[in-house]
Amino acid sequence: MSLLVVGSVALDSVHTPFGETADALGGSAVYFSVAGSLLHPVSVVGVVGNDYPMRDLERVAPRGIDWSGVEQADGESFRWKGKYSYDLQSRETLETRLGVFADFHPKLPQSAQDADYVFLGNIDPTLQLDVLEQVRAPKLIVCDTMNYWINGKREALLALLERVDILMVNDSEARELSGDWNIHRSARWILDRGPRCVVIKQGEYGALMMYADRTFYVPAFPLEEVFDPTGAGDAFAGGFMGYLAHSGDLSSDAMRRAMVYGATMGSYAVAGFGVRGFDKVELSDVAVRVRRFVDLTHVPVAERIE
Repeated sequence: MSLLVVGSVALDSVHTPFGETADALGGSAVYFSVAGSLLHPVSVVGVVGNDYPMRDLERVAPRGIDWSGVEQADGESFRWKGKYSYDLQSRETLETRLGVFADFHPKLPQSAQDADYVFLGNIDPTLQLDVLEQVRAPKLIVCDTMNYWINGKREALLALLERVDILMVNDSEARELSGDWNIHRSARWILDRGPRCVVIKQGEYGALMMYADRTFYVPAFPLEEVFDPTGAGDAFAGGFMGYLAHSGDLSSDAMRRAMVYGATMGSYAVAGFGVRGFDKVELSDVAVRVRRFVDLTHVPVAERIE
């Protein structure tokens, strides 16, 4: 079962109260693929400038990441610089330089066109729609978006929602898209526009998976040290889809397990700057943390109350 991500490959400079980093590997496709490849091989489609440190991408390639779909164009790579508050709940964007990403038009290699599982990172929805014209018969299509596209490309985004299986956004994006402050009503509004499922990420409070007739919640894994929340949502998506591609199962139980794998990958992402939180993580470590979620959430309910 092949897994494809189309998104940004960037260089991030991040400052938090607990440290900082400059020109680190970043972008939605990078976080997704580093997390997802712990569970299943990932093919990446994106673009970088001729200033990008390709050796750093090659360093993580042995995990199971195929970077052959990443085009290297003349010009500067996409760069983002941000600063987080002390509680890491809010951030200020200090600089965004799109570089070659401004002219990015995804061209899927032949092998990627046959992908079974497709994740559309938060790029322009017109480009996301273009990707869907290039894939042949995917079993599952998941997309992300952001406030910029919700405000600036709303019609294209609504057209996209009619063609995807799952929309994966954070709570503020769900509210802005729907125009409703209540998360549950926001999810119903989104479901009425096409997706059969909505995953709403809530940062340190976990994530909700909502269908028309049921809701599942997974908490964030409790951590004593959090260094950098950048990319945690994309790592969540990587774990979520990596598990589904690995299992080949799209049942209700499998989707719930995928949420736990997503939360697990998100917990590794925040444990270091950039993708360093994954540096020493092995599949056996992931399995242990997933099992700890059972202890975290399991409630042995009595058959009856006397």
